[in-house]
Amino acid sequence: MSANATASSRLAAAAPLAVPDAERSHRVRLYALYALAIAINLAIFVYGFDYYKLSAIDRPFSPKHHLLRPSGPVGLYLGFFGVALFLGIFLYPIRKHWPWLATIGSTRHWLDIHILMGLTAPAIIAFHSTLKFKGLAGMAFWIMFAVSASGVVGRYLYGQIPRKVTTAELSMRELQDLQVHLAQQLAAQNLLPEADLRALLRLPDANRVARLPIVVAIIYMILLDVARKFRVARLRRHALRSRESLATLFGFLPTRHREVERAIHAAAEEAALSKRVLFLSRSQKVFHLWHVVHKPFSYAFAVLALIHIGLQFVLGYF
Repeated sequence: MSANATASSRLAAAAPLAVPDAERSHRVRLYALYALAIAINLAIFVYGFDYYKLSAIDRPFSPKHHLLRPSGPVGLYLGFFGVALFLGIFLYPIRKHWPWLATIGSTRHWLDIHILMGLTAPAIIAFHSTLKFKGLAGMAFWIMFAVSASGVVGRYLYGQIPRKVTTAELSMRELQDLQVHLAQQLAAQNLLPEADLRALLRLPDANRVARLPIVVAIIYMILLDVARKFRVARLRRHALRSRESLATLFGFLPTRHREVERAIHAAAEEAALSKRVLFLSRSQKVFHLWHVVHKPFSYAFAVLALIHIGLQFVLGYF
């Protein structure tokens, strides 16, 4: 197949397609759960703000101490809720080993819920501890925070590794031919400036990337993703009038021009794909190292949480 034919098929595939109902429903539910989690944490923070800012000596004299202390009615249930969330996080890796659980939903949907619980649990546990992180419970919290933070990094790396073998095996020469053809085709439509398209698709030299230290390579990837957002916005601004530019926050939001959006979407997809393939070996290496850190921290928190709960039972705080 010729480079032009390949590029044409890739351009057609990059055009936005209708989101399936199942995906749309999942996204709506996910956004609703994120909104609920934020609302719950915000409500707890607002209600307990005057208590949490008190010193340990002054807290027993607060009228909210009975409710919000770790062994109080609210504090206790926050602890149970936080531990339940964290235990729910383990359903995602367990799903791979339980065939009956693997048939429920898709892996990506489970990953989305896994991340939601991983981000919510530390905040709930922090309120359970009344924002005081000392002793065994404090150690468990900071381990859980490390798990949550590493999960965010892991999710980013997961998104950088192409899921399809055919995508991952594209040679850099094919990608370069694809980029040239894409720029020519879009410029021929007089929708977007070719200079801006070339800036969007410009990437560092592969030999230079191969010599970068792992940490520097990951930071470089993130910076390229951020820069791409600004380059896409500049593409939109060239196709908009002043009033439309303001309505789209200077090009950062989609416009109502379908053809322009199709062209911008295709160009942005190719820029993202090119970057992922260029950094593929780096992403895979870091992703494997990430597993070495993420899982032990998760298990360590689970052990410390069980010890903490057991001690509370023994000491009679429940």
